[in-house]
Amino acid sequence: MSFEEKGISSSVSPDISKNYSTSYDKAADDGIPTDTRRKSSVVNPQLLEGELFDNRFESTQRGLKSRHAQMIAIGGTMGTGLFVSTGQTLARGGPAFILGAFAFMSFLIWCIITCIVEVAAYLPTQGSSMNLFGYRYVSRSMGFAMGWLYFYSLGILVPYEITAAGLVIDYWQPPVNIGVWITIMAIVIIGLNALPVKFYGETEFWFASTKVIMVCGLLLVSFIIFLGGGPNHDRLGFRYWHEPGAANTYLAAGNTGRFIALLATWALSAFPFTFAPELVVVTGGEMESPRRNLPIAAQRYIFRLLFFYIGTVLAIGCIVPSDDSSLTDGGAGAGSSPYVIGIKRAGIKVLPSIVNAGIIISAWSAGNSFLYLSSRSLYSLALSGNAPSFFKACTKNGVPYRAVATSSLFAALAYLNCGNSASTVFNWFVALTNTSGFISWICCCIVYLRFQKACKVQNVEVPYHSFIQPYGAWIALVMFTILCLINGFTVFWPQNWSVSTFLTDYIGIPIFLAIYFGHRIYAWRDPWAHDPADVDLHTGLERVLADEKPKKQYDSKLRQYVSVIWE
Repeated sequence: MSFEEKGISSSVSPDISKNYSTSYDKAADDGIPTDTRRKSSVVNPQLLEGELFDNRFESTQRGLKSRHAQMIAIGGTMGTGLFVSTGQTLARGGPAFILGAFAFMSFLIWCIITCIVEVAAYLPTQGSSMNLFGYRYVSRSMGFAMGWLYFYSLGILVPYEITAAGLVIDYWQPPVNIGVWITIMAIVIIGLNALPVKFYGETEFWFASTKVIMVCGLLLVSFIIFLGGGPNHDRLGFRYWHEPGAANTYLAAGNTGRFIALLATWALSAFPFTFAPELVVVTGGEMESPRRNLPIAAQRYIFRLLFFYIGTVLAIGCIVPSDDSSLTDGGAGAGSSPYVIGIKRAGIKVLPSIVNAGIIISAWSAGNSFLYLSSRSLYSLALSGNAPSFFKACTKNGVPYRAVATSSLFAALAYLNCGNSASTVFNWFVALTNTSGFISWICCCIVYLRFQKACKVQNVEVPYHSFIQPYGAWIALVMFTILCLINGFTVFWPQNWSVSTFLTDYIGIPIFLAIYFGHRIYAWRDPWAHDPADVDLHTGLERVLADEKPKKQYDSKLRQYVSVIWE
């Protein structure tokens, strides 16, 4: 597998300035009236410069080091979606279907990460996010709709992680009301986001490191159980692939039932990946030397997908039978991790509690990342003029405190868990965010394709490009469109029909379309998409290049190797 990474200069040369000259200047030189040019491209350089670099407010700072960025990319959003909800997915499809679904999803997510990093690595200004790039490279309406989608969807994921952590805590059956745990976790998550980004980066570095170590340990334990090294010395091998079977049926018998189970498993398998690629892009706005570090994160992302995601589902498919009732209602509803179930079945006494503790840390970490993403999405909306400039305000340390405070209000939704069935709340969040994730990835592909076309028309070279593009973007665009439509298709079976379930599975689509077309009505004079020749590929580039720092060189090879991990 090879990637192409071009050289990066630290200053803007006359040739680069010439290549990046905008159609605004061309229009003026050609004697075309400004009003005429504005009809074809409503995002003009002067407006963009004034919004992005508004001197009335402090701005975010580049406080994330390379090691922060790389570890956040590896494990930032790796939370209960991977450690807990995979139990439901295994129960639905069986070990073969969950492995196949995760392998295919990993390929699609790799297509997404390579295309959006190509976009982000070129011009990672402050407020870097896919909604800002949608605003710049597609249309104002696209940026508006994507930004508000990210704001509410990522905000909802914060109480989801808190709720899921509460389910895990119920494993110990504590006498304390779950509302107390919700309060503690919410305070920690909000408090970490109120600190300067360098503290967020440092805590996420150690949180993500803990998750990586835990996954490595769980894979090792699973391998030992697989070979019969547990206390009961029962050599499992691929026993559960034969009994109860490698592939389940659902809603029908025979091959029809297996096909339905496969589609349902594919839809469920998306949740652990939700918004993980977008986190890499958002960190680009507060990362040191993003044009160098973002491509590194993209190149290493494939190892995260292969080792942590595909490795995890292969392991749980070997140590837990798909018909184990604990997978779907293990005491705390969907809260029982398949890893915990498998370890308990092997007769290991203490380890399940340790794993649960690690899962709680993972939930804290993922909730922390989702609040960061939600607040930065709102901040980015303000920078693009799609939200009140009130949200541009930052502290002297670069924290967009008003955006953080507003996004933090979503955490209160976790208290719904105190009055409803935990499993029901869990599934509400899973379905709603699954749909939002599909919509986001569809939009990301559109943004990339428009960006690539603009670069081609304007003869602009990018600092990072993957060999799979643009074909990967087209494949992902089609596949995620299909997934968006079949997300809750099983609700249409008579025995499954429920108005509340239907709305939960599909409400995200009309919400997004209402936001998008509502803005289209407001901005009815705007084109559906900017002309590629008119797309502004220049504003902010000088500042980004000026912020780039050359990689440190060391005489000792040992220090060079250590720097890869630590810097």
